[in-house]
Amino acid sequence: MYQDNPAAALEALKKAQAIPLNDPILAQPGLAGLEKATFSQGVSPTSGLTFYDLELGAKSLYPVLTPLRNVIPRVPGRGGIQAAWRAITGINVSGMRIGVSGGNRGGVQVVSTADYTASYKGIGIESNVDFEAQYAAQGFDDVRAIAARTGLQSLMLGEEAMILGGNTSLALGTTPTPTLSASSSGGSFANGTLSVICVALALDGVINGSLAGGIQSTITRTNADGSTDIFGGGAAAKSAAATVAVTGPTGSVAASVAAVPGALGYAWFWGAAGAEVLGAITPINSVVITGAAAGTQTAASLGAADRSTNALAFDGLLTQALKAGSGATIVTMPTGTPGVGTPLTADGAGGIVEIDAVLKQMWDLYRLSPDTIWVNSQEGLNLSRKILQGSANSAFKFEFSAAQDALGGGIMIRKYLNRFSMQGGSVLDIRVHPNLPAGTILFTTAALPYPVNNIGNVMQIRTRQDYYQIEWPLRSRKYEYGVYADEVLQHYFPPSMAILTNVGNG
Repeated sequence: MYQDNPAAALEALKKAQAIPLNDPILAQPGLAGLEKATFSQGVSPTSGLTFYDLELGAKSLYPVLTPLRNVIPRVPGRGGIQAAWRAITGINVSGMRIGVSGGNRGGVQVVSTADYTASYKGIGIESNVDFEAQYAAQGFDDVRAIAARTGLQSLMLGEEAMILGGNTSLALGTTPTPTLSASSSGGSFANGTLSVICVALALDGVINGSLAGGIQSTITRTNADGSTDIFGGGAAAKSAAATVAVTGPTGSVAASVAAVPGALGYAWFWGAAGAEVLGAITPINSVVITGAAAGTQTAASLGAADRSTNALAFDGLLTQALKAGSGATIVTMPTGTPGVGTPLTADGAGGIVEIDAVLKQMWDLYRLSPDTIWVNSQEGLNLSRKILQGSANSAFKFEFSAAQDALGGGIMIRKYLNRFSMQGGSVLDIRVHPNLPAGTILFTTAALPYPVNNIGNVMQIRTRQDYYQIEWPLRSRKYEYGVYADEVLQHYFPPSMAILTNVGNG
């Protein structure tokens, strides 16, 4: 009836929409409840007749950062239990003069040589998928493939840390006894006696240590096949306890310890004598103690042994450089102010005094120039600030766009000029490493400037067997995978490395 009268049809539709759902007709006997919806939206994403908008495939939201592993060449080994090589380390080391008299021969030079070895180590990690997990993931993702992939990625992450600072041979020994100085201000200690114990840490101890979880001394690991391995977790033998009288109620204590060769961090325990608790982990050899320790691990639980080395690891770059007799340039910054240490020093001309001193020494002793400076994020920021002191006006970079009020600017130093090289000046890349502790700076060299040295790679990973995966035979309703490699890090010339350590923040 409305087909020829659109206006009347629209008016009738408006009247119908105006009738409420609780119209009396719906309340008649037999029609009760019709004013309610038959279906309604669920109260949760998985209740009711509700579509679950789940994207297929799990997202991998974790970093796999392995900068050293990515740039160090990998070469095959030839069997045996270790890689071995010999080197000529010096020619005419006695300084024989080269002048000759008429008709006579010259003097005979003295050449120095050395033998080197590096034992192969197996590395590996396990993962598994039970049958029910595979059933549940059908149509969503391949959990068996994920297990294999994450196993390889985990192995690479562990390998990166070992390349940087694996330690099988550099024992830190017993940590020296701390030196304490009490103050009646700056803290919350009442009158009493405070006892302090310190533990020096290798890279493994720094990476895996925390106030909440404590530091690892002796590690006992139960493996996937039921076997057990026992090895060190990167902690030196703890120091003897030092005590000091504190005057409250706002007392504090400054503690320092003689820097331990090879240490990259220090764990501090304090409290009543015999009940010292972990309260701080520092990248420098001092701390200011202002209140009760926040951790839960006790010094008594560590035992008395030096567990700084790991017999299942190979020596990484830091360890090979820090070992006595390596020839690497090692500079340990002075203790300085407790809790603050000694930061780097800007020279006011776009350089850093301590870095220039390292580069000069490497040139003076070995006539070489490194090409990369590896830093922690803290030192990366400090380097930028120090370099900009006295030269900031020329270091800013601004980017303008056509959009109104759009201005971008920022400063981050990515390179450093080395004034000591055959070219009269060379440029070092500054790279942030995810595993390098604060307070430590590593210099590396990718190529030696010496002719005909028979060294294709200054450092390389030599593998008896490169990465491989095993899917183990079923022994339960679970798929089990292992990802492994058998390798060692070779560094043919440790003097081409340098380390600045115990660097204060600032």
